[in-house]
Amino acid sequence: MARKRVVVVGGGFAGYHAAKTLAKELTPDEHEIVLVNPTDYFLYLPLLPEVAAGVIDPRRVSVSLPGTLRGVRLVLGEVTNADLEGHELTYVNPEDEEHKLGFDKLILAAGSVNKLLPIPGVTEHAHGFRGVPEALYLRDHVTRQIELAAAADDPAERAERCTFVVVGAGYTGTEVAAQGPAFTRALAERHPELADQPIRWLLLDLAPRVLPELDQRLSRAADRVLRSRDVEVLMETSIEEAQRNGVKLTNGEFVPSRTLVWCVGVRPDPLVSDLGLDTEKGRLVTDAFLNVPGHPDVFACGDAAAVPDLTRPGEITTMTAQHAQRQGKLAGRNVAALLRGQPLKKYRHRDLGFVVDLGEWQAAANPLHIPLSGFPAKVVTRGYHLMAMPGNRVRTAVDWALEALGKRQTVQLGLVRSGTVPLDTDSPELPRLRR
Repeated sequence: MARKRVVVVGGGFAGYHAAKTLAKELTPDEHEIVLVNPTDYFLYLPLLPEVAAGVIDPRRVSVSLPGTLRGVRLVLGEVTNADLEGHELTYVNPEDEEHKLGFDKLILAAGSVNKLLPIPGVTEHAHGFRGVPEALYLRDHVTRQIELAAAADDPAERAERCTFVVVGAGYTGTEVAAQGPAFTRALAERHPELADQPIRWLLLDLAPRVLPELDQRLSRAADRVLRSRDVEVLMETSIEEAQRNGVKLTNGEFVPSRTLVWCVGVRPDPLVSDLGLDTEKGRLVTDAFLNVPGHPDVFACGDAAAVPDLTRPGEITTMTAQHAQRQGKLAGRNVAALLRGQPLKKYRHRDLGFVVDLGEWQAAANPLHIPLSGFPAKVVTRGYHLMAMPGNRVRTAVDWALEALGKRQTVQLGLVRSGTVPLDTDSPELPRLRR
């Protein structure tokens, strides 16, 4: 008897845990599990700001898929089309070769990409923060700006290169802005020419406060930490236009700068809109079992799926790693149950709280809704990340220890150039290489 093939599209939090659960639930002699992903690693996205700031090595956040998903066949490629009626996917591999892949059951966990807004100059001059190439580029770019500033004779040029603008005061933007000052301070210490040069970090958002997703106490704690590091926190403010040498703010001010980091949020992978199915807020509609209506063999989870939030009737779950991971596990269990003829389970969740790393010895966290800040929050935050990472825990902890005991690495690697990480890419995990 031919084996049943279960295909998982996407190797992020949802797809990784769906594939891992399937490998535990299904017998390999009767079922084949295939994971389609553009890279051969799972990206632990929450630690990307520390990669950009030179705290940890990028390999720490890149966990091998074939090395940790035993019993799962990895197919390198990007899915470009899904024929759900015909049970067949079309994907393009890293060498631009098109292939077909049939399936009996399908889990769509395509994830998300940078959210774009119609602001003049943003796509040309801003850089996102959704993948390792973008983090490596930002690390090199910031290093380069400090080094070019040290060599500049023009005070105006020096000020431009020493000003860094981050748009978006959610989790990612706040962490990038919080990590930035220590990184640029370490860079500037190597250049006596910059001894009296102010280095500015600005954090902008249209929201009324930093980290609007958290309660006001934690939001205020994060705001205090940012301001104590001289980060200019401008709430209810965004940018009107981006230029090569600066940004015009919505308050009318022009800020000379060569660095614009775009952290305003995410949107579902474009594959979702190409399916021609019902969507909500751009996400693929599912029922509470994570099943796509009208397609009993297709499930969806994570950022790409509009999963009903049973704790908030009429709402859908938010686009967080916590939801993605849990939904991935349930999708795997439900597909396994479907194959065995067993009843499916609905997605219900209990909010475990959130953690935000603010660099150095600061953090904000609310584990089990207990608000923490400062060093206790830092301990909880790092402990949470070590538990949540599916690999590389010891190496990550060693990097943290080295950063605490010595000086961080402050060199340009030159591996990723600006043109290979455009903001409007559908695949932030892959550099756009010219052939």
